[in-house]
Amino acid sequence: MKKIFAGFILPLLIISFTCLSSCKDKATSKQQKKAEKEEVKVIQSQIETNVYPLPTSAEVIKMLAEFEVGYSIGITNPVENSKKYFSSPKRAINVGVFGADLSYATLYNQQQEVLNYLDAIKSLANELNMSKIYNEDLYPKIKQDYDNRDELVKLLTRTFNDTYAYLSDNEQQNLALLVVGGAWVEGMYLTTQVSDAAYQVAGISRVLLEQKKSFDTYLEITKPYLSDPSVGDFVKLLDPVNKVYEGIGTSLTEQNIKDITKVIVDVRDQIVQ
Repeated sequence: MKKIFAGFILPLLIISFTCLSSCKDKATSKQQKKAEKEEVKVIQSQIETNVYPLPTSAEVIKMLAEFEVGYSIGITNPVENSKKYFSSPKRAINVGVFGADLSYATLYNQQQEVLNYLDAIKSLANELNMSKIYNEDLYPKIKQDYDNRDELVKLLTRTFNDTYAYLSDNEQQNLALLVVGGAWVEGMYLTTQVSDAAYQVAGISRVLLEQKKSFDTYLEITKPYLSDPSVGDFVKLLDPVNKVYEGIGTSLTEQNIKDITKVIVDVRDQIVQ
């Protein structure tokens, strides 16, 4: 519903501003017209922000690539696990997990892994009636942009936005939230596992601290759906993460990073098993 709202309300806003401008005196200054255009852009940005609630895993993992941290083999969720997820909530969570793994493999040009994760996601997406999103056209698009990391992030982010919007538009907001949650956990997991001593990697502390805001946002948007057992159980699983983040200020110590790493590993182990 959010995506439909954005697509419907934005043109109306633009038309309204246009009509307002035409009704004014023709002597309206260029500066005033520019201000009106800027106001439309601000509203557009606010709407688009609300279509998908958090930075996607592709955006988070791009930061890792920029830190020149090498690709770590074996830290992603094995694609074989896709065959053991039978319930809709478990499938939705791991569409998010595999989505983060796909971003990780893509942004590090791991072509075979990209194919493997696309297949795993497609399998789960089919069970959730989302086959149109993860279709045969996606890999050629990824391959075309392998050397352009910014375009890859845009493509992966758009795909993830489509996943969230599809579930929301089809009255499956609970599953949409689980996809988001699974992706957030896996993105955090990958961030903390890229090095045996993540706290020593320049920039990792900033990424983990920035994710506190995303985490708080996630807890906020799940509140209306906590009566749904699948959402309630997942959010309860995140309680240890919440406790660690509650004790953090404006910067992270080495111990903070170790604590975050531990609770994320514990949560992640439970959602991928």
